[in-house]
Amino acid sequence: MKRLFICMLTFLAFTASAQEITTTSSYRGDISRSGTYDDTPILDTPTVLWEVESARPSRTTPVVANGLAYFGNEAGLYRAIDTQTGEEIWRKQFDASVVSTASIHDDIMVLGALDNNVYALNPQTGDELWIFETEGQVYSSPLIVEETVYIGSRDDNLYVLNLTNGAEIWRYDTGGDVWSSPAWADDMVYVGSRSGTIFALSAETGDEVWSVETGDNSPIDASPAVHDGVVYIGAGNGIFYAFDSETGDELWSLDLDGGQIYASASITEDTAYVFALDGNLHALDTENGDVRWIVALGSPAYSSPTVVDDVVYALSEEGGLMYALEAETGDEIWRYQTGREGDWRSAHPVSVDGVLYITSNTRGLIALSSP
Repeated sequence: MKRLFICMLTFLAFTASAQEITTTSSYRGDISRSGTYDDTPILDTPTVLWEVESARPSRTTPVVANGLAYFGNEAGLYRAIDTQTGEEIWRKQFDASVVSTASIHDDIMVLGALDNNVYALNPQTGDELWIFETEGQVYSSPLIVEETVYIGSRDDNLYVLNLTNGAEIWRYDTGGDVWSSPAWADDMVYVGSRSGTIFALSAETGDEVWSVETGDNSPIDASPAVHDGVVYIGAGNGIFYAFDSETGDELWSLDLDGGQIYASASITEDTAYVFALDGNLHALDTENGDVRWIVALGSPAYSSPTVVDDVVYALSEEGGLMYALEAETGDEIWRYQTGREGDWRSAHPVSVDGVLYITSNTRGLIALSSP
């Protein structure tokens, strides 16, 4: 049975006194999940501004908004850190691991946890505003568009909730676990399912507009990215696809021949940057899928690439070794060891105000800047 707990007293007190939040922050940088950040890249080997230790691995991508950086760990500890000083502002202990990356819109933060719940918090204090219970663990990262939350669960459903109070608006059964994080464009929401299908749904009603099954019904863990009328997504069969966003027609596909694709792609005007599990970063022409260049990082890749201006940041599973590459050529600009031996990643770097925020399974949260 679905249960909805709404902490109205907390919510009313919060709305009356909290600072106004002006920044909208989302997994993969925006609601289309492009993986690109409008910021100034770091062009020389970076320096550490500060780092915050974590006793347990952290798989959440950092979220940065209004002077605070947020991250969680597998022990269920979620923290807000001052971006200037690295000092902890607040912490919240959940009953299960936090893998979902939070989204912040106006004065509400939303994230999922492996206790089957979706939480809304006050981003300034960490106080709970509401809780929505699903019937499966929540790995998916929420998408917030205006006053609506879209988020997947391992109970096979994509849920659509009211941002203000957590009330369910609609749900859609995808026929498999939803690890993928939904993307939005032109009043459509796109999401992958471990049933091996990508779905395009009406954002308002949840009606299916189209769906496409991948070869061999391979599970889809990556999140879709939508750009200029095209949906880009990789699947467990190692194939990267480009679909027409309105019809679902396949425009092109490419077998990366490197094992499963867990990582989500970064999309610019003319290039898609995508990892296969073998650690080869591919730069593909968005028009036809032609390979522009390939860079081998030498170890498996679960983390998604991040694009900032003309620089691509890519994390290796080899102790969290991070590469800064020229977006046009793939040439290395610098590299930096963000973790220790045995470190592996699923989070990607986030760039805000010229600072890179990176979660490490062995170091916690790191803030890097130009030297």
